[in-house]
Amino acid sequence: MGIGGSKTTLALSERDAALGVYVSVPFCRAKCSFCNFASGVSSPHAIEAYVTKLCQEIAAAATTAQRLGADLPHIVDTVYFGGGTPSLLDLAQLRRIFTTLRQTFQITPGAEITLEAAPGQIADVLLAEAQDQGVNRISLGVQSFVDRESAAVGRSHTERDCTHEILRLQAAGVPDVGVDLIAGLPYQTPASWQHSLDVATSIGLTHLSIYMLEIDEDSHLGREVMAGGQRFHAHGVPADEASAEFYETACAWLPQHGFPQYEISNFASQSHQSRHNRKYWQRDPYVGFGLDAHSMLLRPRGAVRFANPEDLAYYGAEEISSSPVDVFQREAFEETIFLGLRMNEGLSVSRLREQSPIELFAPAEETARELIREGLMNEQDDRWQLTLRGRLLSNDVFTNLSMGVAV
Repeated sequence: MGIGGSKTTLALSERDAALGVYVSVPFCRAKCSFCNFASGVSSPHAIEAYVTKLCQEIAAAATTAQRLGADLPHIVDTVYFGGGTPSLLDLAQLRRIFTTLRQTFQITPGAEITLEAAPGQIADVLLAEAQDQGVNRISLGVQSFVDRESAAVGRSHTERDCTHEILRLQAAGVPDVGVDLIAGLPYQTPASWQHSLDVATSIGLTHLSIYMLEIDEDSHLGREVMAGGQRFHAHGVPADEASAEFYETACAWLPQHGFPQYEISNFASQSHQSRHNRKYWQRDPYVGFGLDAHSMLLRPRGAVRFANPEDLAYYGAEEISSSPVDVFQREAFEETIFLGLRMNEGLSVSRLREQSPIELFAPAEETARELIREGLMNEQDDRWQLTLRGRLLSNDVFTNLSMGVAV
């Protein structure tokens, strides 16, 4: 059977799947040296103008989907405010965004609604308004509980600020409070990394995300590291091997202290996993609004991915870029594999075999068996899963699976 044969799904979601909504708020009080996101410091006037364009984009969602020939579910069960620092919005702006969302979609009563924030940057009045609007999950960009490490990358908070903020959010009745930590920050050592893990697992958090520092040419720190310079504390960045050991420590330590790993970078018990992020990995439909926001909606045959500009000057003035993901295209097959393998539960081999053209599945299966022999993957209970070493080298694994060539 050719790639244009009769099989029709490739792990696409059910047609009646509820929608996930991502709202980009790309503003910060200060830009961290490692940040490569489309975010930055802007004036109150610029933020207000952005919110106006954002609400216009949300209101036009059905028109956009129709133009792309995509299905736009009306029911929304996850909303994620990411940034930047969305908690820097004022009350009126936050209320306008929620009002527009509710005028455009039906947000379910049990929806997971997440707000990203920086420690010390959630005013009491905004927190109260967010909770009134249904926010039930807050993700704090802590990055490190060690003051020297935080200061080295431009974070203004201290360990005391972070722990005070966590306790304040818990006392205010926020059901889920999680933090991000970064392995590989300047001056990080095994002892200091263990300190951050100790604090994170002893203060009542419900979710932890562990990211390895990215040396990216689009960030100040990344450019300096690649240039071999001294600015932005580049000389204090640990070697790649040390950062990998920090990640391995977290993968071993956290499950023993109430945070089982469920995805390459995420740790939480089943009841506290990010429902919104699972949509990405399971290829459920989601739509993003705002700067550099990405979307994937289903179509009668396959899906379409589209994205907004990443330059604030072009947001609202430049057409979104889109690309089809046909159910029979190689791209859809690859997405199913690398997104499914991101999760610790892995990917059903029999389901992938049943839903995929043999021309795609056979070479991927052959490569998977080689990766299993190399210790990067395993197969258990009909599921392909990454090993710990495979998670560390996940980009290589995904590349080789997509190419049909073993490591």
